[in-house]
Amino acid sequence: MDSNKLTKDPIHGYIKFENWVIQFIDTPQFQRLRDIKQLGTAFYVFPGATHTRFEHSLGTAYLAYNLTKRLQEQQGKNNDDERNLKCVTLAALCHDLGHGPYSHLFDRDFIKDSLGINWKHEEGSITMFQDLLDKNPIDFESMGLEKPDDVEIIKALIKGDPKSLTLTESTRNIPKYLFNIVNNGENSLDVDKFDYFARDCYYSGAKIQFDFQRLMQLSRVMDDEIVYYYKECYLIYELFHTRYSLHKTVYKHRVVRAIDHMICDALKHAQKYLEKKFEVEKFDDLINNGEKYIQLSDSIFYEIEYSKDKELTGSKEIIEQIKKRKLYKLVDEFLTEKKEDSEKKKINEKIINCIKNVDHNDIIIDWLSFDYGKKDKNPVKFVKFYDFDDDKKPFQVKKIKKEDVSYFLPTVYKEEIVRIYLRTKKNDKKDELKIKIKEIKTAFRAKAKDLKLINEEEEESNSESEKDEKGRKPSISDETSQRKKSKNEK
Repeated sequence: MDSNKLTKDPIHGYIKFENWVIQFIDTPQFQRLRDIKQLGTAFYVFPGATHTRFEHSLGTAYLAYNLTKRLQEQQGKNNDDERNLKCVTLAALCHDLGHGPYSHLFDRDFIKDSLGINWKHEEGSITMFQDLLDKNPIDFESMGLEKPDDVEIIKALIKGDPKSLTLTESTRNIPKYLFNIVNNGENSLDVDKFDYFARDCYYSGAKIQFDFQRLMQLSRVMDDEIVYYYKECYLIYELFHTRYSLHKTVYKHRVVRAIDHMICDALKHAQKYLEKKFEVEKFDDLINNGEKYIQLSDSIFYEIEYSKDKELTGSKEIIEQIKKRKLYKLVDEFLTEKKEDSEKKKINEKIINCIKNVDHNDIIIDWLSFDYGKKDKNPVKFVKFYDFDDDKKPFQVKKIKKEDVSYFLPTVYKEEIVRIYLRTKKNDKKDELKIKIKEIKTAFRAKAKDLKLINEEEEESNSESEKDEKGRKPSISDETSQRKKSKNEK
């Protein structure tokens, strides 16, 4: 970008932004993202993961600008190129404006699962983008953009859905491929993923690497779709595996999820307080009002923690537990086959009802999915590829067989883990907790076998493999003694 402001980014190096981008960055709506952690509560487990939605949004805008400009140059000049370039860049910049406290914890775990409200952060991003335009002197005309058409285009690009675009007949046609740059619903290959995969690996310390820059350089537009050089198919598999690995080892780490549940409980305890504070009858009114929603960020937890309002006692106690590392306890977990949501609810009820001597309200059953981005489907099947003919002209390759790429590729693209947690209180005694955990685990395993959630033969095999030659399961002290013995022998 030819530029007015230069900044150093740890992922992309020096990046420049022109004035038309800066006037969006320098607004309260965008600056709010500095106070929303990208990985929510993960920093309690991965101390370096304190990066925010602010720098991720800058990185995504930078990649969107570069990719769009390169694809446009490949196709030859078009009268609307500059307008389209600015619309895509601004959509990338503003795509995460709608995130709430601790990012996905807020919209998925709290809003959807706890409150039962059907709302996604993309909807919040559109609300906040409109609030940004309403509250700040954004000069669209000096940017070469027009209202309301380009505003609607930016909103549709944030959604990644060209069908959501309702424009007049006089409006220019928007190339379809532009909708796959920021939020690609077709195959999940977009600049949002390129940035956050690299950024999250860097800050969490996850030793995962993939070359998204090479992928961008070898992309092109054919038949109004973004296609990739067929020899990079394995690189694309690596990228999707990176997604799986990050979810498995970072985003849904067992301790991260325990803290997620605690933060959700703290928010539930504080719900009435927040509705009163923001002067709304119900939470829906808060998340759909940009003027009020702008006040909600990670800092709300500091306000709760130090408030003297008795209504927040329950929330304060949970936050204190987190600070003192008295976390909810993971009782057990296992891999299971795919289940529908309606089936999961019935299974949860059956499992909870078989557990005795423990308050059922203290039990959390956590179903977690891990996939490559297209649920149980192979996402590479949704990616288009190209090759060159003898005259070095590109032509589209319709299909690439897995065996032409590697024999070491997945045959299953989705797995589910069931975890069971015990809600703990700050004054719980260790001996009592041990009894509760044993009671829950025994009942949980027995019911899980009965419901065929786990393979009984596999369970017995795992159990046997854990025993020593005397038929005992090794304890920590046994392992320590064995290490000392080995050291002495050396």
